[in-house]
Amino acid sequence: MPGLVDVHTHFMPERVLHKVWAYFDGLGPLTGGIEWPITYREEEAERAALLRAFGVRAFTAMLYPHKPGMARWLNGWAAGFARRTPDCLHTSTFFPEPGAAAYVREALEHGTRVFKAHVQVGGYDPADEALDACWGLLAEAGTPVVVHCGSGPAPGRHTGPGPMARVLARHPRLRLIVAHLGMPEYEDFFDLAERYAEVRLDTTMAFTGFSERMAPFPRRALPRLAALGDRVLLGTDFPNIPYPYAHQLDALAELALGDDWLRAVCHDNAARLFGLPDTPEPPA
Repeated sequence: MPGLVDVHTHFMPERVLHKVWAYFDGLGPLTGGIEWPITYREEEAERAALLRAFGVRAFTAMLYPHKPGMARWLNGWAAGFARRTPDCLHTSTFFPEPGAAAYVREALEHGTRVFKAHVQVGGYDPADEALDACWGLLAEAGTPVVVHCGSGPAPGRHTGPGPMARVLARHPRLRLIVAHLGMPEYEDFFDLAERYAEVRLDTTMAFTGFSERMAPFPRRALPRLAALGDRVLLGTDFPNIPYPYAHQLDALAELALGDDWLRAVCHDNAARLFGLPDTPEPPA
């Protein structure tokens, strides 16, 4: 295959990323109090070069606000990052606040290809009426949105399948990508994917030794995961992972769901979703 497509990698302003790393170092409640050493602390350009060296042909800049007034600024930074990093899928974000629909529309007009929402960090209800217009714009545009809506590694006030189920009831054509396979409510989020044809799941941290200790995947659900093979996408959480990048790939291969499933997850499904050419051009 031409390479990997990783739909869940984090690039953000350096000072913001360093604060994220400091949070992980501090064993806060959002890490479940578990030691979480960051493996890849290189500078921005080195991190992008590492992904290319791993065989990644396209990746994202998953960034997210934790308070009002932050999303538009992050979107401006992400637009600049996408311009100087052509193999990054232009990523934007939003927050339930006045004007959110306006800057989401603006981001779409400026070429955003994927959005990120983090219900746990943001501490908001995704079904909040303040976000309804945003979800509607994304559904109408057919632009995917990666949402951390599962309750791993620690539950939040609005995590779990219920809030996103309410969003999908209003916007059934929304191209929702459930981060981390919905960990630890795997099977509940599989229910949503089986109910809504545009719901997808990313593999971020799932099946790794680290996550299996915290939230083991129920082996009885493997046939359902195999059946959803055309809507499962590779995600890793790079660089914020406590193990080498290849461990995620090994963990997926060890499921033994077949070469066709693995190829679809690691490349073909995301390449089709984002309209990537069959023969990638080398990055500048």
